[in-house]
Amino acid sequence: MEKFFLSELPLAVRESALEATASADSIDLSLVAEGLFTANNIWMMMATALVFIMHLGFAGVEAGFSQSKNTVNILFKNTLTPVIGILTYYIIGFNLMYPGFETPGWFSFGGFFLDLPSNGNTSDYASGGYTYWTDFLFQAMFAATAATIVSGAVAERIKISSYITFTLLFVGIVYPIIGSWKWGGGALHAAGFYDFAGSTLVHSVGGWGALAGIMLLGPRIGKYVDGKVIDKPGSSVPLATIGVFLLWLGWFGFNGGSVLSADPGKVSFVLVTTSLGACTGALGGLLAGYFVFKRLDFGMVLNGLLAGLVGITAGADVISPGWALVVGFVAGILVVLSAITLDKLKLDDCVGAVSVHLVCGVWGTLAVGIFGVTAEGTPMPFLPQLYGVAVCGATAFASAFIIFFVLKKLFGIRVSEQHEIEGLDSHEHGIRGYTIVYDE
Repeated sequence: MEKFFLSELPLAVRESALEATASADSIDLSLVAEGLFTANNIWMMMATALVFIMHLGFAGVEAGFSQSKNTVNILFKNTLTPVIGILTYYIIGFNLMYPGFETPGWFSFGGFFLDLPSNGNTSDYASGGYTYWTDFLFQAMFAATAATIVSGAVAERIKISSYITFTLLFVGIVYPIIGSWKWGGGALHAAGFYDFAGSTLVHSVGGWGALAGIMLLGPRIGKYVDGKVIDKPGSSVPLATIGVFLLWLGWFGFNGGSVLSADPGKVSFVLVTTSLGACTGALGGLLAGYFVFKRLDFGMVLNGLLAGLVGITAGADVISPGWALVVGFVAGILVVLSAITLDKLKLDDCVGAVSVHLVCGVWGTLAVGIFGVTAEGTPMPFLPQLYGVAVCGATAFASAFIIFFVLKKLFGIRVSEQHEIEGLDSHEHGIRGYTIVYDE
């Protein structure tokens, strides 16, 4: 989601429209430009709303895949996550992520809070793609998504206070700094690293945070017994399914909005590759799950679908539809293999967040250097992709590990054994997620 300014070529859709009307004296070209600016901004606001609805999808997936005794706790976390994400992004994150580097570097800061530039509400801002306010809100939704990824992995045993503190620091500081290295015009952008909508900068960054969390938290009580993996049935398969479809819907805004305009050709192409990646991801999860578990594992189909979406996100605009099928299919297989590996290592991930977002985020970013093609028709380079994955991964994991480790030493990050066994809902919230009351 790099920003483009007037020093660069104008949007193709604006250019073609102006050329088409240049010979018509009766048409006011300024009105044409203003109409295109309005159309672009409306699409970006719609994309923002679609990304926002993804938080409901994450809540549904996490609550559906987790035990019913922790449903309110999970919904509580998923409600606070976008609240914290938007506020921290308003206070500090936006200007950390887009600080306006004088020369591409590793750190810069544009100041606290928002400050509307003189051209912020005009077509001179970001080449007429959107206003300053739309810019902020769209990016803030992405920031909150990175924290939501962590929530699912550490569910059912983390203290609310520790999760909130982690989210404040990770979303407010770590995520925007890493994002600035590419989308803010920093050092990774200068090195040729490419990540269209965030396979690495959003998904694997969140996935690395999730991995650090489950390593320091440890598995849920009774998850691994005598070398066996004990399934802990989720509260609602229908709810998890609804959550996955809401995420797929939201991804049309996640990837489609990352075009940063309503350019018809670019947006429609991105939505096609996004959908194809999701479809083959589901098939990859289905086939790999059947081969490994000898059953039609619905959970692997759902996570395979999400894996395909994560995988295609980095290169949705530079990978052809045919290769998008391959990217999604491989992601669907990887998510199954990753889940098995994590269980062998006794790393308990409640919803498969590490497998979906970290593993497939890395795969999708590297896939850009394998299948991607530039606008000039030349292959995308591979080494900058590997470099970017390594730098972002090391930074995100180290930062998350340090935050969780310090919290663990100072306050503790895990609830008591009694609370975990009996359920977090009754002990921490005083209500249950599923309550049916009949009149006497």
